Amino acid sequence: MASTLSHADVARLLAEPSPHMRAEVAGKLAAEVDSPDLTEAELKLAQDIIRLMAKDVEVAVRKSLSQSLRSAIRLPHDVALRLATDIEAVALPVLTHSPVLTNQDLIAIVHGGSSAKQEAIAGRPHVPEQVADALIGEASESAVAILMNNPTAHISDAGFNKAADRFETSEIVKESMATRANLPVTITERLVTLVSESLKDYLVSHHELPPALAADLILQSRERSIINLSSGSSEPNVEKLVAQMYANKRLTPSLVLRALCMGDLPFFEAAVAILANVPLMNARILIHDAGRLGLKSLYVKSGLPPRLLPAVRIAIDVVSETMMDGGPNDRARYRARVIERILTQYEDFGPEDLDYLLEKLDDVLSTAA
Repeated sequence: MASTLSHADVARLLAEPSPHMRAEVAGKLAAEVDSPDLTEAELKLAQDIIRLMAKDVEVAVRKSLSQSLRSAIRLPHDVALRLATDIEAVALPVLTHSPVLTNQDLIAIVHGGSSAKQEAIAGRPHVPEQVADALIGEASESAVAILMNNPTAHISDAGFNKAADRFETSEIVKESMATRANLPVTITERLVTLVSESLKDYLVSHHELPPALAADLILQSRERSIINLSSGSSEPNVEKLVAQMYANKRLTPSLVLRALCMGDLPFFEAAVAILANVPLMNARILIHDAGRLGLKSLYVKSGLPPRLLPAVRIAIDVVSETMMDGGPNDRARYRARVIERILTQYEDFGPEDLDYLLEKLDDVLSTAA
């Protein structure tokens, strides 16, 4: 850009009757502003021109300016904010890309902006946690779904929980949350429960199933999902998962016992500890007490079904002695070995317990194969 361009030239340019011409000039000027070849005087002049053009009465001019300046690092902050608060056609490129806008700018626009503006902010690269919290609390359903689909957005555990509370009935938000690569285990458990309830309603309404039968089917599906979820989680996350399920009355005896029979000893230990109101380290010592008195006392205090205590004893021994082989699908083979050994060592199962273990054995053997 020539350094001889004067403010008088700028005034004549802005007086040009053709909006198309001004829009074209706006695009060219915007392309120049981040050039490293500009002197300080040239940069100031370019920014002054941009500042004036941001006030142009023609939407086409402001739109061209916004599109060209959407990623400009040296866009004046006051211009970025002016464009971001303009009509949607002008604002969206800057809202989606501009690095000049601050967290406070974006939060203010979330609070007072349209759904389209909220959606643009939700799709920005690396949305900060503070902005994500504002979107979750204030933005439209579609904007929050876009945020959840944004793999670079920084979302806190509290933010996920708030989204699950606020959009409990929104399938689009729940599905967007469920497909995130790194979702906290406690949020995943909540989603399993929420999705399961909607599936139960679908089964009852579309397939003429009795509600009780549908509930049983969903419970089995949910418990399988939770066990798979727990098996891939760290110890602290398993403890959080168990605590959340206990607080929401979802830590059922069948889930606790199924987890153990599937080889998930950390889940079983954490669950029995919280059910018996005993510190986890104490519970582990009691569970693995060689004299057997510790396990019996803890088990009775936990309120789990007394008739399954002998099976639990065997399952604990089997799980403690069985190791993964380290090969492909080793978790499935590990589970199959655990269930096979439980079945061969304990014959006093009730029909329901035996059916469950045999069904799981078929499942895990199929997966391993």
